[in-house]
Amino acid sequence: MNKRNTLFIVVLISLIVIAVVLVWNNRYLSTLEGESADFSVSDTSSVTRIFLADLDTNSVLLERTDKGWIINQKYKAHQRKIDQILSTMHRLRVRNPVSLASHDNVLARMASNGVKVEVYQNSHLINLFDRIKLFPREKRTKVYYVGDVTKDNLGTYMLREGADQAFVTYLPGFRGFVMTRYSPIEDDWRDHTIFSEKLADIKSVELEFNEEPYMSFRIENVGKHSYKLIRSADQFEVAAYDTLRVLNFLTAFDDVRFEALLTNILPRKRQDSIINSPFLHRFTLVTHQGDTQQLTTYRKLLQLDHLGIPADEAGVDNDRMYGLLDNGKDLVLLQYFTFDVLLRPIIYYEEGGPAM
Repeated sequence: MNKRNTLFIVVLISLIVIAVVLVWNNRYLSTLEGESADFSVSDTSSVTRIFLADLDTNSVLLERTDKGWIINQKYKAHQRKIDQILSTMHRLRVRNPVSLASHDNVLARMASNGVKVEVYQNSHLINLFDRIKLFPREKRTKVYYVGDVTKDNLGTYMLREGADQAFVTYLPGFRGFVMTRYSPIEDDWRDHTIFSEKLADIKSVELEFNEEPYMSFRIENVGKHSYKLIRSADQFEVAAYDTLRVLNFLTAFDDVRFEALLTNILPRKRQDSIINSPFLHRFTLVTHQGDTQQLTTYRKLLQLDHLGIPADEAGVDNDRMYGLLDNGKDLVLLQYFTFDVLLRPIIYYEEGGPAM
């Protein structure tokens, strides 16, 4: 083989490698209408940050950390919501360009009620078949605007930043629209967890019944698989208790959640009225690491204003109650369905106690 042929083969191989790298990194890939219609994210595992903002003052920065996703560097994110938006970004497809006749109206509405989306991903300047990755960096890979829904409620208008053409997007196999999944409201992304402690991490749990203090109790871990059951009213230690019931109570704190966050929904005056009313129950959980978590519950009245019935005559809501988290700031809505197993009195845990 002469030098010319050898040089030709080397150059050819080099060009093939360069072409593969460029294609693999999506540098010159196009979709239905080029980059202006490229909204989907092929590798959601590489997404590091998602920024969402509307034209008001609402904005949300979702960040991936070693301990999970966080919101605005303050709160733990709701994992189901994170999974949903990542899945949406991955499955998102373009149905068709917005027609010329309606294009200006779509853009005008998007300018007034749209949500700006920025997606950041870990990438590598050189990536050969996902095996050889060189020069890592975080890069902003997508910037687009999410508008309202189509008339058939099956599509969502979207526009890439800098593009002149808007498109109708959809999720294959999903009958609906996706604009609600891009909420810029911080509370929509908050994790609903109140307690998430493993049995081995719990040092003590106290449950107070404000209206019936003789039902209150405290359970303390005093050694491996050893507990004390103490009546709070007189600090009497119950010598004989049902071990299985005590363990079931403590393990229930592995996953306790609220239904809805009310802090930014209910008027401040009404929140103050609830918090200043006599409480129903108070949970105080202490871990072996010294952390203390507290939840205080309050009675919830039925809301029958639409029927002309005043709140003081509507009666008590037997399905839900209010809760104040231990930070003293967040008022939440709780379901008795979730808490009934945690609201049994001390006599239930005594040996031979009644079934409830």
